[in-house]
Amino acid sequence: MSASNRPNVIVFFTDQQRADTTGAHGYPLGLTPNFDRMAATGTHVAHSYTCQPVCGPARSCLQTGYYATQTGVWKNGFRPDPKLPTLAQHFNAAGYHTGYIGKWHLAEHKYHGAVPRELQGGYQTWLGANLLEFVSDAYDTHLWDQDGKEHKLPGYRVDAITDAAIRHVDARTKEDKPFFLFLSYIEPHHQNHRDDYPAPVGYEQQYAAAPLPPDLAALKGTAPQHWPGYCGMIKRLDESLGRLFDSLRSLGQLDNTIVLYTCDHGCHFKTRNGEYKRSCHDASIRVPTALVGPGFNGGGRLENLVSLVDLPPTLLDAAGIAVPREMPGRSIKPLAQKRLEGAWPEEVFVQISESHTGRCIRTARWKYSVRAPGNDTTGKPVSQAASDVYEDDFLYDLQADPWEQTNLIGMPTFKNVVADLRARMVRRMTAIGEKEPRFIDAPQTDPFQRQVEYHGGSGVS
Repeated sequence: MSASNRPNVIVFFTDQQRADTTGAHGYPLGLTPNFDRMAATGTHVAHSYTCQPVCGPARSCLQTGYYATQTGVWKNGFRPDPKLPTLAQHFNAAGYHTGYIGKWHLAEHKYHGAVPRELQGGYQTWLGANLLEFVSDAYDTHLWDQDGKEHKLPGYRVDAITDAAIRHVDARTKEDKPFFLFLSYIEPHHQNHRDDYPAPVGYEQQYAAAPLPPDLAALKGTAPQHWPGYCGMIKRLDESLGRLFDSLRSLGQLDNTIVLYTCDHGCHFKTRNGEYKRSCHDASIRVPTALVGPGFNGGGRLENLVSLVDLPPTLLDAAGIAVPREMPGRSIKPLAQKRLEGAWPEEVFVQISESHTGRCIRTARWKYSVRAPGNDTTGKPVSQAASDVYEDDFLYDLQADPWEQTNLIGMPTFKNVVADLRARMVRRMTAIGEKEPRFIDAPQTDPFQRQVEYHGGSGVS
């Protein structure tokens, strides 16, 4: 396929958004009509999961197509292995103009705002900040261009970034080459220095009585305080998605542009540990994902379990670019076009770091998670790239307990289930270069004793 015949590609990337905030996933307040339209007319990846519920690691996976232990970014503050080509480099080689706007979080933490040119992932045009949450606020947006020049953009932060994206798309359509734009928002991530969720003025009040998802209704955490602002942020994101589609329509590019909407991880509002993600629970790992455009229109709702590492090969495949055989993920384009050859994996594999060193397997019915045992010399949970030993942590029957309220680990009834899930986990770990670990069985639990999750902890009460 010649460059002139290739479709444009835009990634609309949010931060810390739960899948169940969308109407396509059943939330009743109409926060996301534009996303829902994408899901209805394009391809809705209904079971989409991050492979690492932490900002930097997840981003390294999406930019390269490899798991976090392969990219070298197994925790925040690291840079990806320079030997791994990025999406931008693949698209550059295919004749695309590549641009990046927004949060990066893939350089060392000494870089808060401007990112050195050699750490910008190969993007030709750049307007970003490494740690956008530390150099901006809801109405105070600062981004730096590829030469390190600072730009203060007017408006609410979502709008400021969207305005920049629309200007970028307008400029690119005047060129005789396709474009690849990665548009990376910080919303609906919390504002770190205040630990709140700042919606546009007036929006939080609109959602003061917004219903909580069942897990948050049961476990609370900070959701009673933060959910209205979180909803307001998502509403504005969706309005900006609509503006982006309007700009493509007005520029005559709508029918020739693939748009992927996805997210790095979800948010459990301090119900599973002391912050907002870094856990095996669906609140942390399940994210909204949909695609529209050539190859994905009319794809319908996919029931297959899809990982974040499946999205880079999907984008390359959709643009007619050869997918490196070494990438562990698979393109979902054949699923969208109902022409898949062979079986699709029955589980997704998740690596967890920082709060602890963990691994997780999720199937359509079961969730099994393990963690490295012990603490470091300061008493903090072990955080490392991988471990030689893991102990049982969680087992959920998602068919009976979709909101993960009852931990079944240690119950003799489920011994065979654990054995099967462990085998799946080992296959996934060794396939990407991890050593086969030793597992420590959970202590046997009385099957008549309900193990109900509690706020602020990762174990059982």
